[in-house]
Amino acid sequence: MVPDSETKDELVFRGIAVSPGLARGRILVVGRPRPSITRREVPASAVPDEVNRLEMALIQTRQQILDVQRKVSAGMGAAEAGIFDAHLLMLEDSAVLDEVMRVIQDERCNAEHAFHMVAERYAASLAKIEDDYLRERAADLRDVTARVLNNLMGVEAELDLRHLREACIIISHDLTPSNTAQLDRRQVMGFATDVGSATSHTAIMARSLRIPAVVGLQNASAALQSGQQAWLDGYNGLLVLDPSPERLEDYAKLTERQASLEETLRDIQHEPAITIDGRRVGLMANIEKPEDTAEVKSCGADGVGLFRTEYLFLQGENLPTEEEQYQAYRQTAAALKPQPVVIRTLDLGGDKLMAHLPAPHEMNPFLGWRAIRYCLQQPELFRRHLRAILRASAEGNVRLMFPMISGLDELKEATALVERYKEELRNEGVPFDEKIPLGAMVETPSAAMVAGSLARRLSFLSLGTNDLIQYSLAVDRMNEKIAHLYQPTHPAIIKLIRLTVEAAEAVGIEVGVCGEMGGDPMLAPLLLGLGVNVLSCSPSRLPAMKFLIRRLKMTEAAELARFALACESAAEILDRCQELARSIAPGLYGSK
Repeated sequence: MVPDSETKDELVFRGIAVSPGLARGRILVVGRPRPSITRREVPASAVPDEVNRLEMALIQTRQQILDVQRKVSAGMGAAEAGIFDAHLLMLEDSAVLDEVMRVIQDERCNAEHAFHMVAERYAASLAKIEDDYLRERAADLRDVTARVLNNLMGVEAELDLRHLREACIIISHDLTPSNTAQLDRRQVMGFATDVGSATSHTAIMARSLRIPAVVGLQNASAALQSGQQAWLDGYNGLLVLDPSPERLEDYAKLTERQASLEETLRDIQHEPAITIDGRRVGLMANIEKPEDTAEVKSCGADGVGLFRTEYLFLQGENLPTEEEQYQAYRQTAAALKPQPVVIRTLDLGGDKLMAHLPAPHEMNPFLGWRAIRYCLQQPELFRRHLRAILRASAEGNVRLMFPMISGLDELKEATALVERYKEELRNEGVPFDEKIPLGAMVETPSAAMVAGSLARRLSFLSLGTNDLIQYSLAVDRMNEKIAHLYQPTHPAIIKLIRLTVEAAEAVGIEVGVCGEMGGDPMLAPLLLGLGVNVLSCSPSRLPAMKFLIRRLKMTEAAELARFALACESAAEILDRCQELARSIAPGLYGSK
């Protein structure tokens, strides 16, 4: 641990640690000045022109946000990209837009003045609310407002961190989610801001980027100058200049321990994930595009446990053709064979519909037209999609997996389509794997309850724990206001996982986990003890998972699972998971 109090020579800014890590380097202080907005009267005849200017700026802003969302989806994942759904909704907020139109028309003023005045009034009201979640939405609203104003005035955004020339630690009064999403990870060692909280979207994205971050430093951006050397402590929430000898010694030890751990992780990357008592665990990678295969190989994965095919649909303005999809899937399978590649059919719909796809307004998109439900009602789109996957299966290592199956009828309808398109390909003389393994994701309580019926008709099951937790506990996993209720170790979740495993065991098929739980070393012993065979996560998380598994005994995992199944408290189960993980792999958690 670092000293609790600084000496007279060191300058310490204390804030909130939101993303772990330690960085030392030159700081770059960046500002984000508001554009100068002046009120300009317009004649009555020009009011329609101002309304049109605003509408065009809103369209342009929407396209910019969609572009950022696609980049985030490609670079970080669909969950992080979902953050920008809130920004898109703000562009359609009738309360704000109707008021802006009224101001333009009644006061006969320019669009930028009207939009800035109304949006800032709403943002200021949100900022005053005591609730952290709602207060942080003021930052999102101001992010969107700045984009709209820039487009109205025809100016570039003041803060562009995509083209930094040297590695640095970013210091700013605030960083919007848009700014954070476009940080160059090769040049940004970490960042610190005057404002913010652990529940902000910026903090969430910092954790996804895996760079140290501290928020809530109050006045650091005004007190510091670019070029100064500093230590950014993402473990303890500190920004330190001129550190004391004692602090330097502690940071040196921490840096040494982290370097030693990273070296150890590199050394075992291509070793098998085998427990001390000889149990082999499948460790797979989650990917979104063919280019990810290089990282799959380098991290020592046993294959791909989840290929998120929706990336191909989110990255462009037009739907990918069957041939374009086939080439992407074939390239991935060819690069990794004989290791398996599990291709999940489209999980589109709900919050992941792009402009070129039909998207009805839904009160609750997460309970609506998405994933397998969407695909079954888009027959031509699904036909091209399934044919592309089947054609790629000629490589011999492709598995096909359906998302969001809630019952047997959906599974029967989906598998019938697979058989239909197999027959088409046979008639066309197009090769494919006649015995391509079919699987389904268990992401709803209903799927877990009927897992026995599903398992008898499939080759494997995969638990999508993100949605399973969300739907079972009625907790929106992207809503930080109720984040404390999103509990992976809730007794209900433990029982649903075990129920699914028992169904798979009864017919001798494999069951895996490809949600967030599958990439958390602290929860790996619990999942293995419950009978899960395969864990799949982002490639960057695999080395730590392997590190822990190679220090685990299955007897310990089984004992933990028995405790969890009998326990009534999510907190007690989590405590026991943490206790076991820290005892067998202390290096992962900062211990000596």
